[in-house]
Amino acid sequence: MNSLVILLIAGVCLLGGYHIYGKYLARTWGIDEKAVTPAKKYEDGEDYVPSSKLTVFTHQFSSIAGAGPVQGPILAAAFGWVPCFLWLLFGGIFFGAVQDFGALYASVKNDGKSIGLVIEKYIGKAGRRFFSLFCWLFTLLVIAAFTSMTSSTFNGFTKAADGTVTQNFNGAAAATISMLFIFVAMAFGLVQRHFKNMSEAAKSVTAIVLLVAMFAAGMYLPIYLTGSQWNFVIMAYLFAASVMPMWLLMQPRDYLTSFMLVGMIVGAVVGLVVAHPDMKLNAFNGFVLTNAKGVKSYMFPTLFVTIACGAVSGFHSLVSSGTSSKTVRNEKDMLFVGYGAMVLETLLGVCSLLICGAVAVNGAVPADLTPFQIFSQGVAGFLETFGLPNSVANVFMTMCVSALALTSLDSVARIGRMSFQELFRPDETDPAKVPAWQKLFTNQYFATLVTLIPGYLLCLGGYTKVWALFGSANQLLAALVLIGIAVFLKATGRKGWMLYIPMTIMLCVTFTAIALNIVGNVKAFANGTGTLLVNGLQLVVAAFLIVLGVIVAVTCIRKLIATKAGSDLNKDAENAVSAA
Repeated sequence: MNSLVILLIAGVCLLGGYHIYGKYLARTWGIDEKAVTPAKKYEDGEDYVPSSKLTVFTHQFSSIAGAGPVQGPILAAAFGWVPCFLWLLFGGIFFGAVQDFGALYASVKNDGKSIGLVIEKYIGKAGRRFFSLFCWLFTLLVIAAFTSMTSSTFNGFTKAADGTVTQNFNGAAAATISMLFIFVAMAFGLVQRHFKNMSEAAKSVTAIVLLVAMFAAGMYLPIYLTGSQWNFVIMAYLFAASVMPMWLLMQPRDYLTSFMLVGMIVGAVVGLVVAHPDMKLNAFNGFVLTNAKGVKSYMFPTLFVTIACGAVSGFHSLVSSGTSSKTVRNEKDMLFVGYGAMVLETLLGVCSLLICGAVAVNGAVPADLTPFQIFSQGVAGFLETFGLPNSVANVFMTMCVSALALTSLDSVARIGRMSFQELFRPDETDPAKVPAWQKLFTNQYFATLVTLIPGYLLCLGGYTKVWALFGSANQLLAALVLIGIAVFLKATGRKGWMLYIPMTIMLCVTFTAIALNIVGNVKAFANGTGTLLVNGLQLVVAAFLIVLGVIVAVTCIRKLIATKAGSDLNKDAENAVSAA
């Protein structure tokens, strides 16, 4: 089938999903344009910062559009392009976008609280603590996977089969641009802070000019460091991003990055439209695949955890409720930010699948290229047809791929820090009565260090070692979040039936996947191929995840069944009468 036909089908479905199903959810749950949002109510210049719809959207999209929508569809293409395509569309419209919008909605309606604190309000403190611990463990996997991807991309040296080491200009130039991004973003944040009435057009023009300048500097002054050295640099950046005010680093960085990411998507879409290559992947390769080593992969659950971002990703809910909900200045922006950003990410996942299909060999994914290389070289080839020099096109795409990971990394480092703080959040309101150890554990600098150190250790094994566990934990988190949102909707008298099927399916998928991961690591030790740092640490994390997942799922489901529709509204009414 021609890729243009597939792209048109995807575009029509996604636009229809946004305008029909997305707006149906907004009408059903209720949007109050006159309500005072948490960003305005608790404005503090740190986390609660009222921002324009486009600014919040760019932060949301840049944060959720990590390496997943590129990596997942290409890896899962081994099962054939049809099941991947169907899961991207069906999952994106009815699972992922609903979760992202639902988490943002629930958080905004609850003073910008994280999804963990929303769970505490409607399910209980025990449920919140177990959920916070689960979220914290999950963020370690994200940090490990995406740090390894980024440092590998930035690696300034490549080693040939004969042992010869050569410089990698593309990675080094992309690294320079990334480092400039940090400082330029801070300057851009200060400018926006000083000129608060700066128009969107002026900000957009400024952002594009800065992007061009940074790109030119990166091409002229590449930074050559090894992957191991970049691991330390990235960790230092994540520490700063975790504790600095949102307006100073993360928001302006995401704003700048979003133009590059949108440019990448536009380049991919236009390239596919102009070149419209045929889909060379097999449509379907079977429910069970066996690799060269005799290891079997089952479509259920492998496909559904391999394609996470682009279909449904629990990490997105942490962004929606952890950062974006604290910057929405009007409730009417929530649909565009929550549902819209996910729809755009699904389109990116479809483009990745089509690009992979364009370069497929004998109906299969090229065995000698990584997913990032397939995507980068494919889009770079499209850009070259428009007259862009090969070196410029390749550096641009390398930068885009690394930006996908970096923009998720800084968000997840902050969210991991906040999850750790919430885990030890004191019930005592008087600071003088809070024990010293609890003050330490809720300190943002200490919480950041405790989050980054194990994340660094996990990344040493490489992202390929941790990706399967990351995908499983990510999807389990999505299932738990959907249950939590369902409880909130029921307690506040809103319809939540549309969440029941997605959360049930994802629970079945993820518990099966994590169990298989545990079995795989145990077999690795039994065969003598397992290592303590890679398989041992993963085994411990996987065991904790499945235990915590069962506890949180059972607690939330029992509460969902026991909760009476509108019970929270009744309590609010009783409190109002008592106050009167």
